[in-house]
Amino acid sequence: MPLLHRDARLMSLLTVENLSVRYGATQVLRDVSLNVEPGEVVTIVGPNGSGKTTLLRAIVGAVSGAAGRIVPAPGLVLGYVPQRLHIDPTLPITVTRFLSLPGGASKADKTAALARAGVPDLAQRQMSQLSGGQLQRVLLARALVAKPQLLLLDEPTAGLDQPGSAAFYQLIDDVRRETGCAVLMISHELHVVMSASDRVICLNGHVCCHGTPEHVSSAPEYRALFGTGTGGALALYRHDHDHAHHHDESCGHDHPPQTKAAE
Repeated sequence: MPLLHRDARLMSLLTVENLSVRYGATQVLRDVSLNVEPGEVVTIVGPNGSGKTTLLRAIVGAVSGAAGRIVPAPGLVLGYVPQRLHIDPTLPITVTRFLSLPGGASKADKTAALARAGVPDLAQRQMSQLSGGQLQRVLLARALVAKPQLLLLDEPTAGLDQPGSAAFYQLIDDVRRETGCAVLMISHELHVVMSASDRVICLNGHVCCHGTPEHVSSAPEYRALFGTGTGGALALYRHDHDHAHHHDESCGHDHPPQTKAAE
């Protein structure tokens, strides 16, 4: 990936420069660089253990980097939708109360966020009583309360059926058009990657290849994008870098073991 020029960095909502993250002796991310521009959708794909969730957690400050840096635009407001959230069924907490955590949200903001997420009638429901699809929309509403300029989505449709997944991604597209926020998301759904993304970043501990969906899907080095199951899950078996290789197709870097199930 080319080095970012200072002018480009100033235009970006978020810039990640040469980020490396370690968990003990294990290096999860190595020299990862990317940027997100206002209003665009950037999708991250990669196999199990490739560091996708770690990257998003580093961006929100939940994980510390061993090297490199993350540069948000001044005053950048982030909204984060995690891959999953376990709610203890014995914990009595309503949707409205959940949206108030950790505090500061006005009643009007919470009402507007639930309406934008398509679940205005769930305000007094118990969190433990929500279906999978309802929970994801409430998590989105919580992210929207702060009126984010950049929305981070960690595989937000995991566990949803195909109609529910399609409806959720349509909702994300509506939110982007209505608010102008940018989106950085992890997705394994090929139709989403190719139809809804401005750029795709393939991650396998480091950035393996990146570019427009058309570029990524047609690159000779790109080895294994295909759908599985009713959800159109995206699986990456192996692929090479976005630069010239020897004929033995070795990229010269160590990769985590490949699996058939995406992260």
